[in-house]
Amino acid sequence: MSESFDTIRFNNLINFPNGRKAESMYRVFAAVLMVTITAATHAGPTYPGKTWATKAPADVGLDAAKLDAFRDYVGGRGCVVRHGYLAYTFGDVAKRADIASAAKPWYVHLLLLLLQNGVIKSLDEPVHPFEPRLFDLNAKLDHKDRLITWRHLANQTSCYGVSEKPGSAYDYSDYNMALLCDTLFLRAYKTTWIKADADVLMPKLADLLQCEDQPTLLAFGAVDRRGRLAISTRDFARFGLLYLHKGRWRDKQLLDEKLAVMAVTSPLPNELPRTEGKAAEMIALQRSIGGGNNQTDHFGSYSFAWWTNGVDRDKKRHWPDAPVDAYGAFGHGGKRALVVIPSLDLVITWNDGKINGRAMENRAIQLAAACRTK
Repeated sequence: MSESFDTIRFNNLINFPNGRKAESMYRVFAAVLMVTITAATHAGPTYPGKTWATKAPADVGLDAAKLDAFRDYVGGRGCVVRHGYLAYTFGDVAKRADIASAAKPWYVHLLLLLLQNGVIKSLDEPVHPFEPRLFDLNAKLDHKDRLITWRHLANQTSCYGVSEKPGSAYDYSDYNMALLCDTLFLRAYKTTWIKADADVLMPKLADLLQCEDQPTLLAFGAVDRRGRLAISTRDFARFGLLYLHKGRWRDKQLLDEKLAVMAVTSPLPNELPRTEGKAAEMIALQRSIGGGNNQTDHFGSYSFAWWTNGVDRDKKRHWPDAPVDAYGAFGHGGKRALVVIPSLDLVITWNDGKINGRAMENRAIQLAAACRTK
C-alpha cells in the first residue's frame, strides 16, 4: 500500500463534512483491511479436501507446453501438483492400480507411526519379540537374525536371507520387505490381511488424507502378494504432499516432523557395501512380495524406502540433472512413481509409464522441474 492508515483517515475526515461518520467509516475500513492483510500474510499451505482444488498451469507458475513434453516422455497416466493445486493431469488419474516398490514408503510411514505412538520404543529395537521365528535361524552364523531391527528392515540392511550380519551390508530384497510387511501388519498392528485396509491403511493414513479412490493393500487379491498397494495417481499425490509438508496435513501433524524429515533425508553412507548375495536360512515358507535378494545398490541415496538425490561411491549424483532436494518412490524401475521437489513446491506422480531406470528417471524429473516459469 502506498498510503498509511493515518493518511486514509485524514483524507476521509476532510472529504466528509460529518467527521464522526468519516471516523466510523475509517474504523470499519481499517478493520476489514487488517483482516484481509492478516489472512493473506498467514495463509497456510493448500491441501485437497474430498477432491483436489485445481488451477491452470499458468496460475501456479507452470508452462503448459513443457508439461505436455513431460507427459509425452513419461507416458501412462499421472498428476502434477504445485502449491497444493492439481495443475495438470494425463490419463485416468482415478484408476487404482499396483505401484510395486513405490509402496515401500507407505509401509515405513506406518512403522514410524508405531514409534510415534510408543508401540515400539526405538527403531533400533530387535524385531524378534514380534517375530519369534527369527530367534532360531542361522545357528552356524551366530543366530545373526536375532540382531535384525526395525531400522534394518526399513533401510533394507537386515541382510535377511543372505550371509552378512544385519547392518553390515545393503540388500535390496523383497524377502526383507515381506518380512517387514507381515511383521508390521499381522503382529505389530495385530490385524489380518483381509482386515488390514479397514484396520490400518484407511484409518491410520488414507482416510486422514481423504483419498478418493479407495487404496488397498490387496492389489492382487487376498492370496497373491498381500501387502502390495494399489492406489490412483491422484491419491498417491496426497501422500507426496504430506511429506512435502513434513508430516503435516492441514491443522494436524500426522507424523512428527523430525520423523518425516528423517525419512527423506537420511541416505545410507557409501561406506556401507552391497551384499555379496550368499544365501542364508530364512523362515520356513518365507514369501516374497515380488522379487528376490540383491536387486540393486543403494548409490548413497536410499533413505527409509525413499530414493533421494544423493551421491554414490564415484561421487556421481543419483539424478544429476534434477534438483538436489528431489526425492521419490519408484516401482518396476520407474514405471510407477511419486516424486517430490520441495524447493519447487512440486509433487508429481505417474503409473504405467515408459520410464525404465535411473537415466530415464533423471530425465523425467528434469523435464518436470523445467516446467516452472516462476
